[in-house]
Amino acid sequence: MKFHKKAAAKNFSRDPRVSAAVKEIIERVDRHGDVAVTDYNVKFGGAPAISFRVPESELERAYNEISPELRGAIERAAANIRKFAELQRDSLWPLGEVEVDEGVFLGHSVIPVDSCCCYVPGGNHPLFSTALMLVIPTKAAGVPRVCAAVPPMRGSTLPHPATLAALKAAGADEVYAVGGAQAIAAFACGTESISPVAMIVGPGNKYVTEAKRQLYGRVGIDFIAGPSEVLVIADDSASPAVTAADILAQSEHDFDAAGILVTTSERLARDTEAEVKRQLAELDTADIAAKAWVDNGRIIIADSLAEAAEIANDIAPEHLEINVREPYELMGLLRNYGSLFIGEGSAEVFGDYVAGTNHTLPTMGAARYTGGLSVMNFLKVCSFQRITPQGAARLAPDAETMAKAEGLTAHAKAAAARIGR
Repeated sequence: MKFHKKAAAKNFSRDPRVSAAVKEIIERVDRHGDVAVTDYNVKFGGAPAISFRVPESELERAYNEISPELRGAIERAAANIRKFAELQRDSLWPLGEVEVDEGVFLGHSVIPVDSCCCYVPGGNHPLFSTALMLVIPTKAAGVPRVCAAVPPMRGSTLPHPATLAALKAAGADEVYAVGGAQAIAAFACGTESISPVAMIVGPGNKYVTEAKRQLYGRVGIDFIAGPSEVLVIADDSASPAVTAADILAQSEHDFDAAGILVTTSERLARDTEAEVKRQLAELDTADIAAKAWVDNGRIIIADSLAEAAEIANDIAPEHLEINVREPYELMGLLRNYGSLFIGEGSAEVFGDYVAGTNHTLPTMGAARYTGGLSVMNFLKVCSFQRITPQGAARLAPDAETMAKAEGLTAHAKAAAARIGR
């Protein structure tokens, strides 16, 4: 293995100034409710509003006023995301009573959480695809109350129309024009007009991320998200133009995004680097993408595809593309990724928008221990037991012995009470 292009050293440690600012926001929202939320909304660019809740009529209007082309694309994407979420949901079955020992019956129920807030980043640059990716799996799971929090556009009381249209298509029950750390605090703590929820999911800036971190436990979250990343494993059969396009698609997200190529071909390494430079000249987002590529982009030349797979497993990327002659031979070696894209036709951008898999994925190595957001996040697998008198007679002596060994006398007595001792 050798580096054709290295990334600059990065420090993604928590900023104490961000932590302190978020702590203050949470405390103010917890103490002052709607007043504090309004103050922060206005401070960060929104307009004063009588109510944070977006009326259903505004969702309907936005849905009808976006272009037919965009409305059709949103509906087709929503259909694919919904179909996949329902397939995932139906793969997780309740387990009815199973007798594991004489008189000992065990099982589990699958129960949706009571409520969820889907945080959709936005403001003047709508990420309406995230509205689909968050709300649709939550609804498919059967969550009774699905809310969405979206920053209002600068100088407005409403979010971007495309995001409102996507939330209409996704079926959100409640939509609120609230963004930033104050939105996370409001849905975790509750205010006069916003009832608290059981879970908060969705990406956001460093203040949103820090608010989720600080409020975890008071409310459930999906995971802590960092900068976006793609890793492409490619051999000499891959297209340099396609590989470069996928690297730049990630690089344009923000200055911290990372595009990584791991290849067994020095020719592909050289040609892809040249293609990145050529394609940058055609991008409206070149100022962001170029800096991200210079600072964070990597090209690694591996001695073999097996070594390339181990490099990918060590990095554990958010998006992993395998653009090689025999992709299925490589798949068995890959363990750590947020979402896998098999073959050159499987563009990561399709996963971002329309294919149907979720684009809310673990970053910064978190794919070593978790997968991406799915309908499963909103379903609790809750065990139950039913034990007959005969079963209790079999279990009680062992339970009593173990409890005494742990020094828990009341536990021992509770076990013994089942058999009249």
